[in-house]
Amino acid sequence: MSERPDKKARLSVYLDPDLMRLLADFADRRGQSRSLIAEAAIASFLSPDADERQEAALAKRLDRIDRNLQRLERDMGIANEAFAVFIRAWLTATAPLPETAQAVARAKGGERYDKFMEALGRRLAKGPRLRQEVPEDVRIPMPGSEE
Repeated sequence: MSERPDKKARLSVYLDPDLMRLLADFADRRGQSRSLIAEAAIASFLSPDADERQEAALAKRLDRIDRNLQRLERDMGIANEAFAVFIRAWLTATAPLPETAQAVARAKGGERYDKFMEALGRRLAKGPRLRQEVPEDVRIPMPGSEE
């Protein structure tokens, strides 16, 4: 009896118990046999374009990380500028208090700070965020950049 050319050859391998558990879990999640998953993994490993696929996947992840960092830099730039504008306006509009009014001002300041923290908590929980209010095409020059 001759073997059919399209029939798969049998291979017995020994796997570390942890690796076998990972293989079984993955196969179960995918609803596939362990043999099919192992065959696909071996084919991918032996494929001449495996390195190219891995490099493409890595490049895709790095691009996503780069975009996230750019958004983070932009958001930090917005926050820094908003804080600077607030401080300048506050320093310009706030006159120094006489000694007799400072105790009352401290108490009122504490109350106002508590209300500010409550409002900030509500805004953080429900939005919108400041970065959502600033149009995407507004570029914030970073320190040391040539913009």
